[in-house]
Amino acid sequence: MMYPLKMQPTYKQYLWGGENLKKLYGKDTPQGNAAESWEVSCHPNGQSSVANGKYKGQTLAQVVSSMGEALLGKTISPAEKFPLLLKILDANDKLSVQVHPDDEYAMKNENGEKGKTEMWYVLDCKPGAQLVYGFKEGVTKEIFENAIKGGTLEEILNKVNVNKGDAFFIPAGTVHAIGEGIIIAEIQQNSDTTYRVYDYNRKDKDGNTRPLHIEKALDVSNFESSVGKEKAQGSEVLDGENIRTILASCRYFNFEKLEIKEKSIENTDGRMEIILVAEGSGKIAGESFKSADSFVIPAAMGEYAVEGKCTLLKSYIA
Repeated sequence: MMYPLKMQPTYKQYLWGGENLKKLYGKDTPQGNAAESWEVSCHPNGQSSVANGKYKGQTLAQVVSSMGEALLGKTISPAEKFPLLLKILDANDKLSVQVHPDDEYAMKNENGEKGKTEMWYVLDCKPGAQLVYGFKEGVTKEIFENAIKGGTLEEILNKVNVNKGDAFFIPAGTVHAIGEGIIIAEIQQNSDTTYRVYDYNRKDKDGNTRPLHIEKALDVSNFESSVGKEKAQGSEVLDGENIRTILASCRYFNFEKLEIKEKSIENTDGRMEIILVAEGSGKIAGESFKSADSFVIPAAMGEYAVEGKCTLLKSYIA
């Protein structure tokens, strides 16, 4: 019998993390700051597990091995690396300025690890919060390199004011950073490859600065300006009283926001779906949920009902 797999995340502690995952969402985080919640992860650096039903206690990798096509659908091969990774990030402090490579560069330089294209959705933020998305107009590779060497990098970065509900599509090669006071849901390629450009000269608890990856960042960064085009606008489709917004569609994933007033009948159409509850509460095929809960919907599940007043973020590969 197919059912929605409610996921138990694994947590990452970094120096920029906070306590919002526990305070706002009731996550069972470890002591101290929890920077990231890897909600749906099959990556060896952090596996999430199933919290309900027949597969309770099993890692996602184990469930993929057991269910195969029934979970993944026909477009994803069980023999291939699980394609997606879903996180929640609590930026109590600003993240490093960073960039990710594309698949071609990563496969050549990172021992077969893939590149990273990702999507951000702002779950919550403090007034006046900002993030970095690319460069100001007119920045070249030479200007970028000189700004790094001269300690003036922040002067050439494109900073964007953010509000709850904003979404950002971040292709590989886009220099970016989350500012302090922002909680973000992130869907990305299943990769942990990050090139850190600038870390505000911070030191960890042992007094060490974190490594930078300047040469690789210079190799992969895109200098085409995105000023004024940073936020994903999406296209809305009315479904009765519900609103479905397609925020991104690329070779790596599709990303939808689904605002449900009372009930919606969904259908996997033979593809695996990953769902994060952005807001609200209710039930998915009888499984209860609240804000920041995550699910993997098996491809073979077909039609299922979502009940409750809520906003869901749905990711899948077409």
